[in-house]
Amino acid sequence: MRNYLQKLKAFMLVTVLMVFSIAAANAQGREVSGTVLDTEFGDPLPGVTVLVKGTTRGTTTDLDGRYTISVQPGDQVLVFSFVGFTAQEVTIGNQSIVDIQLEEDIQSLQEAVVIGYGTQDKKEITSAVASVSSEQFNRGNFTNPTQLLQGKVAGLSVTRPGGNPNEAPTVRLRGISSFGASQSPLIVLDGVIGASIDAVDPNDIETFDVLKDASAAAIYGTRGAAGVILITTKKGTSKKGISSVTINTFGTAESPTNLIPVLSAEEFVERGGTNYGSQTNWRDEVLQTAYNGTVNASITGGFENTQFLASVNYRNNDGIVQNTNRESLNTRFNMSHGALNNRLRLNLNLSFTNTDGQNVNSEAVRYATIYNPTAPVFENTEGANRDFGGYFQRPLFDFYNPVALINQQRFTNEQRAAIYSFRAEYDLSDKFTISSQFSQDRFTDLSTQFYSRQDFETGFGRNGQAGQNLFDRTTSIWNGTIRFEDEIADRLNFALLAGAETQVFEERGMNASSTRFLFDQGPNNLGAGGLRLGPGTGMGSFATRAILNSLFTRANFNYANTYFLSASLRAETYSGFGRENQTGLFPAVSAGADLTQVFDMGIFNQFKPRASFGVVGQLPPNPTLALGIYGNGNRIPLDPTDPNSVFVGINQLSNPNPQLRWETTQEFTVGLDFGLFNGRITGQMDYYQRTISDLIFNTTVPVGAPNEFLPGNFYTAPNIWANVGDLTSAGFEFIASVNDLKLGPVSWTPTVNFTIYKRTRIENIGVGSIQLPEIRQGIPGAPGQNNNPIVWNREGERIGDFYGPRMEGFTDGGEYILSGENPAEFERLGNGLPVGDFGFSNTFIYGNWDLNFLARGSFGHMIYNSFRGFYENADGASNSWNSVVTRNTPTNPLVTSTPTFSDLYLERGDFIRLDNLQIGYNFPTNSESINNLRFYGGVQNLITFTQFSGVDPEVRWTDTEDVLNPNPLAPGIERRNTYFLPRIVTLGLTLTFK
Repeated sequence: MRNYLQKLKAFMLVTVLMVFSIAAANAQGREVSGTVLDTEFGDPLPGVTVLVKGTTRGTTTDLDGRYTISVQPGDQVLVFSFVGFTAQEVTIGNQSIVDIQLEEDIQSLQEAVVIGYGTQDKKEITSAVASVSSEQFNRGNFTNPTQLLQGKVAGLSVTRPGGNPNEAPTVRLRGISSFGASQSPLIVLDGVIGASIDAVDPNDIETFDVLKDASAAAIYGTRGAAGVILITTKKGTSKKGISSVTINTFGTAESPTNLIPVLSAEEFVERGGTNYGSQTNWRDEVLQTAYNGTVNASITGGFENTQFLASVNYRNNDGIVQNTNRESLNTRFNMSHGALNNRLRLNLNLSFTNTDGQNVNSEAVRYATIYNPTAPVFENTEGANRDFGGYFQRPLFDFYNPVALINQQRFTNEQRAAIYSFRAEYDLSDKFTISSQFSQDRFTDLSTQFYSRQDFETGFGRNGQAGQNLFDRTTSIWNGTIRFEDEIADRLNFALLAGAETQVFEERGMNASSTRFLFDQGPNNLGAGGLRLGPGTGMGSFATRAILNSLFTRANFNYANTYFLSASLRAETYSGFGRENQTGLFPAVSAGADLTQVFDMGIFNQFKPRASFGVVGQLPPNPTLALGIYGNGNRIPLDPTDPNSVFVGINQLSNPNPQLRWETTQEFTVGLDFGLFNGRITGQMDYYQRTISDLIFNTTVPVGAPNEFLPGNFYTAPNIWANVGDLTSAGFEFIASVNDLKLGPVSWTPTVNFTIYKRTRIENIGVGSIQLPEIRQGIPGAPGQNNNPIVWNREGERIGDFYGPRMEGFTDGGEYILSGENPAEFERLGNGLPVGDFGFSNTFIYGNWDLNFLARGSFGHMIYNSFRGFYENADGASNSWNSVVTRNTPTNPLVTSTPTFSDLYLERGDFIRLDNLQIGYNFPTNSESINNLRFYGGVQNLITFTQFSGVDPEVRWTDTEDVLNPNPLAPGIERRNTYFLPRIVTLGLTLTFK
């Protein structure tokens, strides 16, 4: 009993002491409360973490930004932190109320880089990835979003020779990636793979993330062989109950520049030209100063756990050639919502774009330069009024009135693009997240062609001609992923992504055309045409469907924010390949280390060497190539006496190839990310080597010979799609920025980038018995140059080499003296692809003023000046056509030879162009409703420094003689139908209010 009482007394004593201790502690502790606001808008910030420094005691702010926290004696500092804002420390002292304002941390907001199927901290990136935010975009009037990146990313070339508003730029990442399949980078728009670039307006884009090397692109498997451009559109705000409306509107005036000089009417007659008695400046008759307008309006907002953005974008672009126009209306709605304490996140993205384009016959551009300057526009004679609508016309070879061409022919495109994307993401735990996304990308293009009955070029001999083409494409994509993230060991963070995806590609189209109309009715009454057979007529349709199924995984390791490793693998099966080769594997691995975390490197605050290797594939240009293609043949009357017995025969267009397989790209990259002087200078450099194997190409075969791809069968068509070649290339890329350099009161941020290409070399062309030691392309054309291809792609040599004779001089009579007269004597004269590209962008800020400009250029490429190649000689044909006169035109003696290709007509395309310049002023405003008011003005294509005497020294990555099928094996040719280059002056206003 005694022991029990002692234990009871001891227990009661300890209890009393604990009660008194707790009471004493509570008597000394107290509460601190307050509100956290954001500096820019003064809005409450929910979810801000408030910690007592040096402890784990803390809380978070509520929806109104309020918090309450208990502090103890000795607690001296509170730490406030929130994603996207700069952390702030506040000394407590004797305060019981602590209200603070947090500032947005722009640098931290830019640290997250979008990669395939997610994001990654910039510090962890070990592949060649470039990010460009909206603040860095080019400024001006751009009809295509990729033009925002022109000159901004090392290794990325965005070119559009001339200035046709309906012509899309050519985009190349690290040069040539194929010559039989697609060479354009894959577009991923808000996670929608292969999205139409027309489905987004430039004004709605927040960031571009460019996956340049194969290790970064391999997560997209067969669709990433030419690189990947990830586009992220603007989102709503997370601030409760806040909405902002932004209106951006600008007008432009576009005027033609760099018109090639031609002979005046007097000079033309003096040199022996045919005189029709007038003086006409044909370019004045065809060209115009185009006045255009753009309006962008958007509203962003948020409430509770929902954010949204809605935008409307209208653009009208008349071309500097009369009767050319592009008008587009884009609408977008983005919404995200968090539920179940934000463990479930839902995203909805919708966009719709209507684009109506009107074009003219591109040959009108040529005739505006070389048509007879003594000919009148109109001819008031009975025959001209009856037959040609009063226009002057003459029955000469290749001789058409350009004003008549642009008024008596009409070509239109009505394009409709829509993207629907739905995404759900759920946190199973703090470590596991599952997600699923379904998207559908729909694109429809209705094009029409119309030639008047009085159109001398096409319609006159056919009593008019009209046609329509309808093309429809639908891509449906579903994917599901699971992501695991954890610290699996001390300071070793691990992230694993695994997923599956199905992509369904459906295309269909139809066309119809007829001739012989009683009167002009346009293209919308084709049944009024009297002829459905023969030249200018036709009817056809097609439909294809293909499926791409994929499994993929990626693992990322981060040890102590110093050493980084990433590896991925994608397996894909595509229905469009041969039955023996429908599945492929695409692995990638990359690693890097920030050595500044290991050593004291002085001025460097980042020094991260990295290396990567990846394999990507390439889809064929059509999903039916492995099967062989059949088309419509001739009409066959089974009974000559019965008109109803006519049937259309079958014509095999291509042989089957069940062994057709992936075109594979292997790429090795070593790079360095660096930062100096505490981030004042940042940049990266990369060297890459690329090998492309099993190139998909359509090659000729002997009909009747054994089909080695299908043993036991014979070639029954003159060509076959096969894997026939290998390419190699390499390059060096560099980019560096000086951030916020102070020049007195002026802040200057310059960025320079350049790329050095080791031109693509053909290692071999051929497979089995099919051997092609060279592929000759690039025929200059008529008159007289239809049988002399000038670009020879030879095994063991570079793509794009010009071959021909060298000009050794002229006879006294102005005849050519050439180094060789036949192809066996021709020499390599140069190459149409560039050795390097560069860009130099600058931002200056002085008070409320800002100035942005970009200078860019390319060098090392040669260009065939086809205007000189056909129209500078004083030969017999010059009596009909006008002649161009440039600083490169021989005048002593005048060249009297019939035009023939030689190095005389090859010119260096090196250029430096002040591409766009914009100056703006942000008006200070104390209004409660107006948040931002900015006026700006700018100029695009301000000045170009070059020795090239043609229309535009821009790089031609492909030959556009056939606009629908650009030829990558004939680069460097400036065709005679190159659209004139405009100078664009812009004035605009941006207004944001809430």
